[in-house]
Amino acid sequence: MNDNNMLRAPAEVKYAEELDWLESIDDGPKPFSWRLSPRMVRLFVLGSEPSDGLDRQIPQKWFGDRSFVERSIVTLASDRGLLLIGDPGTGKSWLAELLSAAICRNSTLVVQGTAGTTEDHIKYSWNVSMVIAKGQSRESMIPSPIMTAMERGVIGRFEELTRSTSDVQDALISILSEKYVSIPELDDDNIVFAQPGFSIIATANSRDRGVNDLSSALKRRFNFVRIPVVTNKRSEAEIVRFRTSELLRRHRIELELPPTLLDILLQSFADLRTASASATSDDDKLESALSTAEQIGVLEDAILHSQFFGDRVLGARTLAGSLVSSLARRSPEDLAILNKFWHGVVEPRSKDEGGPWQDFLEGGRETIAALS
Repeated sequence: MNDNNMLRAPAEVKYAEELDWLESIDDGPKPFSWRLSPRMVRLFVLGSEPSDGLDRQIPQKWFGDRSFVERSIVTLASDRGLLLIGDPGTGKSWLAELLSAAICRNSTLVVQGTAGTTEDHIKYSWNVSMVIAKGQSRESMIPSPIMTAMERGVIGRFEELTRSTSDVQDALISILSEKYVSIPELDDDNIVFAQPGFSIIATANSRDRGVNDLSSALKRRFNFVRIPVVTNKRSEAEIVRFRTSELLRRHRIELELPPTLLDILLQSFADLRTASASATSDDDKLESALSTAEQIGVLEDAILHSQFFGDRVLGARTLAGSLVSSLARRSPEDLAILNKFWHGVVEPRSKDEGGPWQDFLEGGRETIAALS
């Protein structure tokens, strides 16, 4: 399968050659029908080190604490589901995709949790025209991604679990505990049993607490791995560089990311988080989660703007405009917060440090004025 024909290739396609090579040298014990051993899964996600003694370097793809990845892998080797929980933009879905790709070479069996998600989305539905023509049978049944994962003995994914209703969550309890789905409409062949290797990786947004809280029964069937917001500037810089280089390759753009501008972006988000943490009410906080993912979005916006409407050189003025435009989601509340931030934080920094900070100051001011 060629990833050039996809807007965004899944991890098992994007890293197919790398996964093939890891599988060819992997002599470690593998649980169930796993394609890679747990050690190789960890190496695929976190990248190789000289001490691994490999003939080629494996790049790091997810940046976070090693223990989070190891606990996730161990959970998937057991009979419990894995729940990755954390703030928006902390890389939960990306980690789930990488784990699925490494374990079973299929990360696309996904259910997206919403208020409109029903039991059919995690069990099965029917092809109405086939039912009318031939009646209900296994051939006229449309299995959900979760049921398909059960039949194949692979990983199924459930995104934003806490956004789905309690009925859907309750239906998931029986799948996780009994490991089969009954089909009462059929007289024969009316049970789908999960094959060895089946598991579920779910994600939950910690900001959705109170939307549809998980029952204690469902919680018992998951091992929780909490993914914190990345606050270490070095780690965050590595994530932003990694994801931005991928975006540049995807858009076929040759543009250098000046280190000084990356520092300005990282420092601005750090300062905004500090201001948000000290705010006394929600009205004084930006609606944005100020996550690493949002930094990447700001940078991508600035790069594309420079490529298509600028002189193909990323500048501080363009970066500031992208930052303000991306974070000003509520008007006038967010604009007022950003205006205060620009006067109280960015302006003093531009006086103290000069250089690109001065253009960053002016670019932000212009965008705030234009949006006000």
